[in-house]
Amino acid sequence: MKAIIQRVTQASVTVGEQQISSIGRGLCVLLGISTEDTQKDVDYMVRKILSLRVFEDEAGRPWAKSVVDRELEVLCVSQFTLQCVLKGNKPDFHRAMPAEHAQPFYSAMLERMREAYTPERIKDGQFGAYMQVHIQNDGPVTIELDSPSAPSDPKQLAKQEKQQQRKEKTRTKGASEAAREKAASRARQDPSASSGAEGDVSSERDP
Repeated sequence: MKAIIQRVTQASVTVGEQQISSIGRGLCVLLGISTEDTQKDVDYMVRKILSLRVFEDEAGRPWAKSVVDRELEVLCVSQFTLQCVLKGNKPDFHRAMPAEHAQPFYSAMLERMREAYTPERIKDGQFGAYMQVHIQNDGPVTIELDSPSAPSDPKQLAKQEKQQQRKEKTRTKGASEAAREKAASRARQDPSASSGAEGDVSSERDP
C-alpha cells in the first residue's frame, strides 16, 4: 500500500457540484491499494498515519506532534493511480487491487482508523467517483509512505515490471499459436479450402 500524506490547513472533496467531505487543519491522505496488501499493511499504515509527527507543539517546535496529539482531522481519499507503473509513457495499473476487492478493503481500513482515533475526525471521499480534491498544503509538507510489503526498491520494481512484460508476451504468443492451430485444423478438415497467395500460385500452375 502506498500513501501520500499532506499536512493541510484545509481540504475537501467535491463530486459534481456537491461537496461531500471537508476538514480544517489536519492531514489529507491519498491511498493506493495494491493486489499484495493484507491486514498487516492496514495495521501498519493506520499506525503510521496517526503517529506521524508533522505538527508543531505548544512551544512552536516543529515535527513534535501527531494529528492525534493535536486532536486534528484526517481526510482519506482512495487513489488507485498511486499503484501506477509506466510502460514507456503510458500508465499501467495492473498492481492496483481491482475495485470489487479494493472497496471493502478500503472501508475496513477507514473503520480501523476510526477505532484507533476519534470516528468523527476521520473523513472520506467517495470511492470510485470522479472527485475534485481541493488541498491547501501547509508548508508545503508532503510525505510518501509505503507499507512493508510494497515494492519500494527500484530493482524490485524493475524486476516486477519485467515479469509482467514476460507474462503479457506469453499470453500473446499463446494466442497466436492457438490461432495458427485453429487455422491448421480447418485446413485438415477441408483440404480444398484455399487461402492467401499460396493457393493462387498453385492455381496458376495447373493446366
